[in-house]
Amino acid sequence: MKNSLNERIDLINSNFKKYLSPIYPELIYEAMGYSVFAGGKRLRPLLLIGACEAVGGNIEDALPFACAIEMIHTYTLIHDDLPAMDNDDYRRGKLTCHKKFSEDIAILAGDGLLNLAFETMLETASQKRDFKYVDAALTIGNLCGVKGTVGGQVVDLLSEDKKADEKTLLYIHDKKTAALIQAALMAGAIIGGGSKDDISKFESIGYDLGIAFQIKDDILDVTSTTEVLGKPVGSDDKNNKSTYISIFGMEKAQKDYKELSERASQKLKDFGDGANFLYEYSKLLTDRIN
Repeated sequence: MKNSLNERIDLINSNFKKYLSPIYPELIYEAMGYSVFAGGKRLRPLLLIGACEAVGGNIEDALPFACAIEMIHTYTLIHDDLPAMDNDDYRRGKLTCHKKFSEDIAILAGDGLLNLAFETMLETASQKRDFKYVDAALTIGNLCGVKGTVGGQVVDLLSEDKKADEKTLLYIHDKKTAALIQAALMAGAIIGGGSKDDISKFESIGYDLGIAFQIKDDILDVTSTTEVLGKPVGSDDKNNKSTYISIFGMEKAQKDYKELSERASQKLKDFGDGANFLYEYSKLLTDRIN
């Protein structure tokens, strides 16, 4: 599994370079590349190509979209770290984009990555002359906009300095975190030629994995260290944010995380041997420490 995982990450990273080769003005490409290559797990790209593979598709067909969804994820991180949002100084063990460059360049780097993501997806759709790529781009667009990650971030900000109820917290976790994981899996299945039932199953798996992933983030924010996590711990408490732990308690958080992770893994078994990588990768996520 480790060799296969590393090979896939290398494949994704090598494809990234052709989209981020600097042209004038070089500074914006430097800022964009700094954040993209800051050591991320490539979780969403790996899920996207894994879903494509699980339904019998060709990984190569999905690579532009794998890069695009990581661009979108990276832009959200750049903007999350800004002084107007979480005001964090470190991300993945390195200075955040606005600390490395400046706040104005960081905003533009995030904007640039978001736009480049859609350029990349639409260019692929245009070249392939196949509407499934348009459908995949639309799925990602729907789940990363105001009906997804942007909407989740808005409700997250509105919930600061107040105790969110259970429904609001789950909305935030669903839209801010799970939505982009659902987008990755669904888009991969669409590109791979999956059926409507396949895509629906991946939507469900994405929800389970996404909520589990965010619960784990909440747990690590309390139990980990800055050195291990690569970013400041205790930031949720510092920013008066409601979390799964503050609402439900640590014991339930750990229990629900395990149940959601195992449920996602069981659903992946329905796809047979084609989903072997996704199945093993989802199990790895259960034991992550950062």
